[in-house]
Amino acid sequence: MSETNEQATLFAAVDALLEEAAAQDGLPDPDERKRLREAAGLSQDQIARALSVRRETVTSWETGRTAPRPPKRAAYARLLEGLATLHPINGDNTPPSPTGRPEPTVNAVNPPPSPPGHPEPTVNAVNAPPSPTGQAEPTVNGVNAPTPSPTGQALQPHTVNAVNATSPPLPTPHPPTTPDPVDTVNAVNAPEAPTPTAKAINAVNADTSPAPAHAHTEPLPASPTVNAVNGVNAFADPTPAPAPTPAPAPAPARATPLPPPTRQTPTTPRKPSPPKRRPPLAIDGNGPLAVLDGTGHAHAAGGVLLPHPTSDLPALITWALGPDADLRAPRLHRNGKDGDPLLVLTAPAAERLGLPLTLEDRRALRLPDNHPVIKQLTKAKWQLTRRGFGPWPRIYRPASPTSGRQCVQLAVLPWGALDARAWGEDTAELPAPELAELLTAYATRLLTPRGSTAVTGLELMTALRPPTRAARNPDTNAWESAPVAGSLTRPVDPAPPEAPDEHPVVAALYPRSHQRTPDQVLDEEAYDWIRDPELLTDAECAATHAVGLDVNMAFAAAANRLTVGLGPATHTTDPRFDPKTPGCWLADLSSLPHDPRLPSPFTPHGKPPTGPAWYATPTLAYAQELGHEVRPTEAWLRPDHGPYLDAWYTRLRDAYMATMADLGVTSSLTESEFLRAMATHKQHDPLAASVLSAIKATVKGGIGKLRERPQGAGYRPGEPWPALERPTWRPDIRAAVISTARVNMHRKMLKLSTAAGLHPIAVLSDCAVYLSPGPSPLDLLPRTPDGKPLPGGFRLGVSPGMVKHEGTQPLLWAVQMLDEGLNPARHIKGHDAAADGE
Repeated sequence: MSETNEQATLFAAVDALLEEAAAQDGLPDPDERKRLREAAGLSQDQIARALSVRRETVTSWETGRTAPRPPKRAAYARLLEGLATLHPINGDNTPPSPTGRPEPTVNAVNPPPSPPGHPEPTVNAVNAPPSPTGQAEPTVNGVNAPTPSPTGQALQPHTVNAVNATSPPLPTPHPPTTPDPVDTVNAVNAPEAPTPTAKAINAVNADTSPAPAHAHTEPLPASPTVNAVNGVNAFADPTPAPAPTPAPAPAPARATPLPPPTRQTPTTPRKPSPPKRRPPLAIDGNGPLAVLDGTGHAHAAGGVLLPHPTSDLPALITWALGPDADLRAPRLHRNGKDGDPLLVLTAPAAERLGLPLTLEDRRALRLPDNHPVIKQLTKAKWQLTRRGFGPWPRIYRPASPTSGRQCVQLAVLPWGALDARAWGEDTAELPAPELAELLTAYATRLLTPRGSTAVTGLELMTALRPPTRAARNPDTNAWESAPVAGSLTRPVDPAPPEAPDEHPVVAALYPRSHQRTPDQVLDEEAYDWIRDPELLTDAECAATHAVGLDVNMAFAAAANRLTVGLGPATHTTDPRFDPKTPGCWLADLSSLPHDPRLPSPFTPHGKPPTGPAWYATPTLAYAQELGHEVRPTEAWLRPDHGPYLDAWYTRLRDAYMATMADLGVTSSLTESEFLRAMATHKQHDPLAASVLSAIKATVKGGIGKLRERPQGAGYRPGEPWPALERPTWRPDIRAAVISTARVNMHRKMLKLSTAAGLHPIAVLSDCAVYLSPGPSPLDLLPRTPDGKPLPGGFRLGVSPGMVKHEGTQPLLWAVQMLDEGLNPARHIKGHDAAADGE
């Protein structure tokens, strides 16, 4: 073996050991991971490229939302170890000086005490221990720094900028003299002082300063608190004399100075507090949004209460963009934009700003242009987007070189901004603090709402895959807008089969009254199928129950790793079918065999096709997977393609899983535990249940918005409508997602049919109903000989693509529904699931 090969083998063995050690030992805290990267001047993109992961993954590691897994974990640990060597924490566990004479300790973390006789100051000390001698050591910017115990000295050291500074132990009655007090400057969370005259300057969360019982018998002057920062949880002094407070430094000139934000502490809860949830993702500033209660206060994330102007809407908009509000939402992609502040107006807040509680124009759902509030905005040079001042108005000023981008999103609750079908009943009526918590959880896990959940779902695609980036022109050396690879960069016309009937492309081909046939239109929709009741077998009629199985996040799961077109379609004739090329294909699948106990995988209604028809790539790929020969005669293909929806799926999946964990449903549960948890998960935490409902609505609504139809009574077929101007108006992507979801359903049903002889009696979108000998899915789903779930079939669990129990009804109820031509899957829960937005 050569020396080079031997060295490579040894290095590989060492790397394997490092990987094993990293898998066993913990990584540095998330904050330390970020500190090390920033100290080295590295970007998250550089880390991501080195470890072959996405930038969002590195962000998750640095926020603690996820942890790296082998083999990435070992490489990441090795990187952090190297960075820690280059950029250690200054004075971390600093040993005593070898000369015996200590040197000043700066930025010390858990520093050792100074040797006897040589006290030295400790600057920015974290958890600094007391001096072992009676000689005092000044501590500057001490964090959790204890004060040395009094030993009869005339003067104790000063603690400057102490955070959580602990007080010295109370002196014993002997000697009777009391040492001079310790002055605490800029103390944060400073506890009660044992002496009566210690001063706390710039104290935050300063406790009371009671006098020791043995020291004095009469009331003494109160300890002055100077420049209390924000007065956060500052405890009152029990002494009768008021504490003198010098006047604060003058603030920047403005008409009415606002008091600082405070953290609300509820006194009489409206109802018992729900179980504590996993905290949302880390937020910047006061979070992305605030809920105005109509009393001049805005409720932000974490219970923060922000005073705001109430004179008029322009003043409120200016406040929302300023440092007093500090409402921030960081961008989700390095080439994207930071989120705009969201102000949620309750009914009292809307009324106080001069807005009506109901809109007179119920069709247009917007204020008339001559309304006084709109005149105020116009006078202050604020503008509205094309949709006007409705339930979700966007108020902005055009960007300029000096001011940059200025935009604020409003949500007017009395006008129906929060749809009950998406957010749950009575969500809009929640108290302002609870509503702020709910919306902040949604915003930090997905995106700050920018309209309905459908609009937000579409906006999330753009936020994760922005269309353009800034690039320098090599010829002019000027910055220009350039496309982002893998994104939808411009609007494109659909292929004629993909376009809805109203589109100008269709209007140019067919007369207005023409009804297109399957060989003229792409019809990729979700399942709505019932079995002929005459086909029920004797064994099925002997069952006692109908059990519904619902696929979790079916459309999101279908978007995962799905290749979709990015550019315009190209027409071709007699193409050779390629399952990796997105587009639509004209093919005849009517001659393929069909089992009437199963829905056809090629049509939404489940009946077999009767002739040539247009199909999306996933549908024809499944026909090929089933062993059928596919020979398309015509196609509209998109050679420029990619996994555009991957980041969208990942963020939705993470938000869904985190919210389900808040509700007590995790992937570690057994099937029985999962069913029990799902039976009561909505009662576990009503706020989290509303977030969950909104996340699900975001998935379906976002996919639906990809083919938004024209709206308004004045629309005439054949005319373009505003949605066509969006790069994200892409009916072909919607068709590919729905096709994949339908194929995924059929693949699982086919597995149960061939392996266990089980056939559904009804399918609606992502729900399938089976007849069962018992009321539980465990009575229905087949197992392998070793007791495990059947591979390739429906599996109970919380992850997207797995199934949950949708509902159970008696056998006779299901048979009656079939006889009446109704779909049992629609009503298996006891109500119309589709009408309720499920």
